[in-house]
Amino acid sequence: MLFPMKRSLVLLACLAAASAALAQSYPNRPIRVIVPQPPGGGFDLVARTLAEPLSRVMGNPVVVENRPGAGMLIGTEAVAKAEPDGYTLLLGAKPNLAFNAGLYAKLPYDPKDFVPVGLATFNPYTLVARNDLPFRSLKDLVDFARANPGKLNIASAGNGTGQHIIAAVTFHLAGVQITHVPYKGAGPAYQDLIPGRVDLFFDNSATAQPHIDGGRVKPIVVSSSQRLASLPNVPTVREAGLDFDNETWIGYFARRGTPEPILARLRADFAKVVAMPEIAATLEKRGYRVIRLSPKESEELVAQDLERWTQLIRAAGIRAAD
Repeated sequence: MLFPMKRSLVLLACLAAASAALAQSYPNRPIRVIVPQPPGGGFDLVARTLAEPLSRVMGNPVVVENRPGAGMLIGTEAVAKAEPDGYTLLLGAKPNLAFNAGLYAKLPYDPKDFVPVGLATFNPYTLVARNDLPFRSLKDLVDFARANPGKLNIASAGNGTGQHIIAAVTFHLAGVQITHVPYKGAGPAYQDLIPGRVDLFFDNSATAQPHIDGGRVKPIVVSSSQRLASLPNVPTVREAGLDFDNETWIGYFARRGTPEPILARLRADFAKVVAMPEIAATLEKRGYRVIRLSPKESEELVAQDLERWTQLIRAAGIRAAD
């Protein structure tokens, strides 16, 4: 009866040795971070801000690769189909991991198949308007939209993106109809918003801020629970009369099933990067709120938002093609 036990002990010892060897040899080739949006947007900015210092900490290249399209499905699916070996990570956020679960009846990936390496920021949204739109408040805008259903339109960075969902939920709660105009990223949306070819855009605050500062668009409300330090005179959606707020978490994610020693190394090095004062300063200057959560806290937050937003989006009847 001792022989099976001895074999089990030998097997466990071999597995432990293999696990230790795996941790010691990782990483030995470039790590890719897939961003499911085009270059130049808010998610891309976070990915690149984190990648360079993570490369230094790990002593190994960390390369950002943009794989946009189909409401962030393309890039997210690419990571879901990659080997769970720690060499292909996802720039994950509330839109591609929580919103999409409510938008699509069937996803080409399971949001639960990803685990957070770490969350870095909360990102609010700012509703901006073309400068010649004759409204300064959300109330005036909603009153006009109620009297003129469908006459106003709002840009997004694409079907299923955060910009789409935040706008759709806000105006659903306001009980008004505003026509959705999807673009392939925030850049093209601004190319039409600034000259007045579209009326509104509920964009990431970080990417909206330079356009506001430059006087190219005007802010109406922000989606955060409190006013932004960068826009102290702009009210929140809740202050404007709607029972709603939202800040999108953004971070690096790995495939579930990634060996624990590799995941532990990634998490430890990611935490070092987020703790760097210069990284926090860079992100906060662009309108992000830096967050420092434990792996357990990050997993709990992601799971809670997956459940909450799936229910909210389906209850509002929002679909990816809306």
